Amino acid sequence: MVAIAQLIKLQDYISRYEWDAYRYPAQYIRLKKDNWHKLYHIWEKPEAEESIIETNDKVEQTLNGRSAFSKLKAKFKRANEQEQEEEPKQENNNYADLPETEQELKRYFLNKLFQFQMKWATSTVTHTSFVDRSYYQDPLLRYLLQRLPDTYLVMYFPVFEIKNAPVETEILLISPIGIEVIHFLEKESGAVIMAGNERTWMVEEEREQTKILSPLIALKRTERLIRSILQTYSIDFSIKKTVLSRTNSIVFATEPYQTKLIDQSRYEEWFQEKRRLTTPLKSTQLKVVEALLKHCKSTSVRRPEWEEDKSSISIVDMEE
Repeated sequence: MVAIAQLIKLQDYISRYEWDAYRYPAQYIRLKKDNWHKLYHIWEKPEAEESIIETNDKVEQTLNGRSAFSKLKAKFKRANEQEQEEEPKQENNNYADLPETEQELKRYFLNKLFQFQMKWATSTVTHTSFVDRSYYQDPLLRYLLQRLPDTYLVMYFPVFEIKNAPVETEILLISPIGIEVIHFLEKESGAVIMAGNERTWMVEEEREQTKILSPLIALKRTERLIRSILQTYSIDFSIKKTVLSRTNSIVFATEPYQTKLIDQSRYEEWFQEKRRLTTPLKSTQLKVVEALLKHCKSTSVRRPEWEEDKSSISIVDMEE
């Protein structure tokens, strides 16, 4: 089975998860599972493609034929899809061009899911946000989503609104067992990061040292904000802080209080521990997500036309 973490909040873009934090995480897992089984079946038995498409067409005709109101909604949806130039243009689905190996098929599917996740993380049925196109090529964002299990709910540098003031925070990984506040600190290969006091750290490269602002400052600010929100709703949930570097060594005398420093020598161990988590979505986890999303800033505009929010989505929809 293909696993991919869920992007529930991206910066200050409006998110579908804001509508219903309990519904969409479970719905996403079900849609992903159903579509993977369908795609894998077609890849394994190409002759089954025609019958599946024919069945889907009949189902669509049935749904669209329920009433004139349904037809009108379908018409509005098609018009809206043509007009939404801000959404990524994807090639038309062509099952004849599916990869040859199962591993390549998984990569193909992960890329489709990434586009689908971006759509859910930047729009709702009635509103949409103007997305910075660089996020579609953001290697760190893709890495987190495409390598972690789908019970991880990711908030990627979310912007909270506290007393009418926007506050940008660090990356949040919300698992069924707790929140991990993460700061990625990555310099040129070979550079050594020296953890110093709470204000400044040092980076040594080719016998030259440069000062950088300590990542502990942003981590602590984010932790305080998250803890304050959860306390408002009387939610008790674990919060951890972590500095990560996949490319460098981190030298320190003593590890900062309640903060993990994971450098390149320990990163794979940390990462595999995350991938081994098999705990399903938990109600407390979703309660935490709901509370945090209530305090997030969302910038969006109303769609020129409104679209139907289908309960069943196919691979084709993931390309929209």
